[in-house]
Amino acid sequence: MMANKTRTALTVLGVVIGIASVIIVYSAGHGIERLILGQVESFGTDIIEVEVKIPTNNKTTSNASTAGAADLVQGAQITTLTLDDMEDIIDLPNVDNAYAGIMGQELVSYSNEQKKGFIFGTNASYIDIDQSEIEFGRFFSEEENRTLSKVVVLGFNMKEKLFGESDALGKQIRIRKTKFRVIGVMKERGGVMGMNFDDYVYVPVKTLQKRIMGIDHILYLIANLKDLSIAEETAREARLILRENHDISVDDENEFNKDDFRVVTMAEMMSILDTITGAITLLLLAIVAISLVVGGVGIMNIMYVIVSERSQEIGLRKSVGAKYLDIMKQFLFESTIITIFGGIIGVAVGVLVSFLVSIGANSAGLDWEFAVPLEGFVVALGFSTFFGIVFGVYPARKAAKLDPIMALRQD
Repeated sequence: MMANKTRTALTVLGVVIGIASVIIVYSAGHGIERLILGQVESFGTDIIEVEVKIPTNNKTTSNASTAGAADLVQGAQITTLTLDDMEDIIDLPNVDNAYAGIMGQELVSYSNEQKKGFIFGTNASYIDIDQSEIEFGRFFSEEENRTLSKVVVLGFNMKEKLFGESDALGKQIRIRKTKFRVIGVMKERGGVMGMNFDDYVYVPVKTLQKRIMGIDHILYLIANLKDLSIAEETAREARLILRENHDISVDDENEFNKDDFRVVTMAEMMSILDTITGAITLLLLAIVAISLVVGGVGIMNIMYVIVSERSQEIGLRKSVGAKYLDIMKQFLFESTIITIFGGIIGVAVGVLVSFLVSIGANSAGLDWEFAVPLEGFVVALGFSTFFGIVFGVYPARKAAKLDPIMALRQD
């Protein structure tokens, strides 16, 4: 190995790339999981969510959920979820408060500035439940929502687009042709789950319904719980209320299929996200396994060449008493040493690259947590040793089976 440094280094490099990839995949999987979970938790950890869903006749809940999502994407609308539903859910013993949500996209203008913006209709409880904060001014009150007041709160970016460095408080903006008074500006928050809240214009939900969109329904509502330990029971109570309000009768065989809503607890959200991130990690590991196999084949080829070049040495050893097992151990030891050494370097390289990725992600504004799960180290070093043994067996057997006389005759 020392006499052929270039050949050994190239063999080790193949292992290093494969093992480093394993470490990077595990670290990235952990970072993505924590990033997504952190964004979900930014909506609150003690909540349940009620969202609209397309009813279906499918026999399984999973199919019903998939079909409902597909129908919504294709433009189907459910208009049965209302503010009255929200008020009934607020009356549940374990519900502290709730806010509704509905969204539209409209032209927002001030003076000569015109921007296409997301108009988010909600009620006053939003600022108490969600983790958004006010930078300047205030959020609208429930009284302003009830009386359909023409007031707005601007997201951080929307304020910058319309007013630049100027003070926005008290100014009048237009949504369509209706004037609204700016009463507050939100703190910069950034993107969460693909939504950039800094580009939002926050409007009282009833004002948005009646003065702009001409509707009575909402898209979803978030309820804040007093006791998170009984979230599932509260979710069941919410389903019963909504089914009664929407005149939905169900049976045990397809309990959720006729629902035109979906009630989701935080635990269910986390479980779904865990499944998704786990599947992504497994997929990436399957891809990495290809590079590990390529590295293992490289080891086998190099060891095969080494056997050919050292035939006389093998013949000499066998002629002075070396047995089949002695030769096997020698070549297996060499291939295992190469892979273990490559595995250690690969782990170091993988950790370094993962750390640099976390620095880059955080500098880009993502809340990326750098960590490599213990499982990543175990899998990486386990693969390294496994491939060293598996791909070293064939060359070692070939060397051990050489006839000593024929081996000594080879040039």
